[in-house]
Amino acid sequence: MATTSNAAIGAQPGWLDREAIVAKPGFNRWMVPPAALCIHLCIGMAYGFSVFWKPLQGALIGADGKPLPECSAGAVTFGEKAVGTARALFATDCNWSQFDLGWMYTFFFVLLGVSAAIWGGWLERAGPRKAGLVSTICWCGGLLIAAFGVYTHQLWLMWLGSGVIGGIGLGLGYISPVSTLIKWFPDRRGMATGMAIMGFGGGAMIGSPLATLLMDKVFKTPTEPGVWQTFVAMAAIYAVFMTIGSFRYRIPPVGWKPEGWTAPVNGKAMITSNHVHLDNAHKTSAFWLIWLALCLNVSAGIGIIGAASPMLQETFGGALVGQAGLGYLDMKKDAALAATAAAVGAGFVGIISLFNIFGRIFWASSSDFLGRKTTYFIFFTLGAALYVLAASAADWKLLSLFVLCFCVIASMYGGGFSTVPAYLADIFGTQFVGAIHGRLLTAWSTAGIVGPVIVNYLHDTRYAEGIAPDKLYGQIFYILAGLLVVGFIANLLIRPVDPKWHMSEEEVAAEQAKLKSVAVTETTGSFGIGRGGLDAKAVLFWTLVGVPLAWGVWQTVEKTLVFFR
Repeated sequence: MATTSNAAIGAQPGWLDREAIVAKPGFNRWMVPPAALCIHLCIGMAYGFSVFWKPLQGALIGADGKPLPECSAGAVTFGEKAVGTARALFATDCNWSQFDLGWMYTFFFVLLGVSAAIWGGWLERAGPRKAGLVSTICWCGGLLIAAFGVYTHQLWLMWLGSGVIGGIGLGLGYISPVSTLIKWFPDRRGMATGMAIMGFGGGAMIGSPLATLLMDKVFKTPTEPGVWQTFVAMAAIYAVFMTIGSFRYRIPPVGWKPEGWTAPVNGKAMITSNHVHLDNAHKTSAFWLIWLALCLNVSAGIGIIGAASPMLQETFGGALVGQAGLGYLDMKKDAALAATAAAVGAGFVGIISLFNIFGRIFWASSSDFLGRKTTYFIFFTLGAALYVLAASAADWKLLSLFVLCFCVIASMYGGGFSTVPAYLADIFGTQFVGAIHGRLLTAWSTAGIVGPVIVNYLHDTRYAEGIAPDKLYGQIFYILAGLLVVGFIANLLIRPVDPKWHMSEEEVAAEQAKLKSVAVTETTGSFGIGRGGLDAKAVLFWTLVGVPLAWGVWQTVEKTLVFFR
């Protein structure tokens, strides 16, 4: 029968304490992935915040009924735009520019990585429920602060609310289920983390059309774009879902394993049965090589994904509207043709989004069979080849081949995120995998700056040199392919951790005692913990997250249909 550690004996644990959420007999482990999705589908809206940019750019209306000029009106250089942004932080007599608002993305993903790195260790001690609730407070509270910033037209409140405080919520919410899922699914690590992290990619698929629906159909008036009201409404909706997810988290007892499953003994060389302490993980070469591999994979994808629509329009011009001989600049002179091309560009973004999302579950699940190192080898070799092929497809004006290349690239971009937690568990063990993953996410923060800077700087520089729009991206693709070649080398060099960094059994037991973990005997499976498959409760919970996800997929598919007309 189950036994408890001495640390767990005494006062009853509080409902937020880690020891209060240890699973009891009868708990079904398939209840944990939808709990993670409840949080990831909400915080994933960070990817979809661009739907607010256009409404906010014209939020202030002058006496003549037209939007007031932007605070950085007339600015051309980066320095001039920065001066305009400094004025926009507090001004109430001018509108915000996309440059001003775009800093939200930087805050989101920089703070995500930083907060995950700083508080990853605390998360391991506090447990996923407490971390999920703190994430809920930060993300939803940040939306409310941002709503007040929109209402009072104070950009600094937007940055502070959604950007900084919300970014902290992103980091804690993103890593909150990782360690838990890996421990519940030691037999299918990649699939488990892939299911959750798929939700982060899918959050914008639900949030973007929902935000557009609320703004256009519910809150918009002739003088009010309805943005702050939409922020409030979405904060309320997200708070409900994220709270449900947080309270449905459970952690397995110490020593638990799936019934009938035996951990591999002297099996695959890249999968350890030992554990590395959080304080030592970053001292190993394996950590920094995985960090570099993730950073380069993300850098090669994030800049292109962010520029997908204009990239397609500039590269193929009139071919998108049935006039192959018409260049991009000529096409832009015709408002009707430009609008049609923009719709096709939006369809391209939709297709990429779908491949990004489903690539997360596909590649992560495949890595359970292929191995994590082999999966990353595929990302780097196939990715580099596809960038070279995309450059040729652009020259040859083969639209279908071009689109196919970026669909696969987008799937591997998402797959890199979803596979890396299992990669870390293989190399460093599961005791501190959530916190180690948190520190590794600084690679994402770095890539979020490096990737867009490479793409946007080279694009603008080449355009200023007078290079034709349909020739702008070829050189960029070759450079991104080069990044992936470096990533291939980094992945090649990853080796199992030197045994000197492995924790002893006594050290592991001491850490588990600190967590006041409930222990079980070797015959855990007989207690019925983790069993059940998709029973009635699990089906109901999966439906709760599946219905909005299916709605988001349908909304995206509807937009992509434009691409095939």
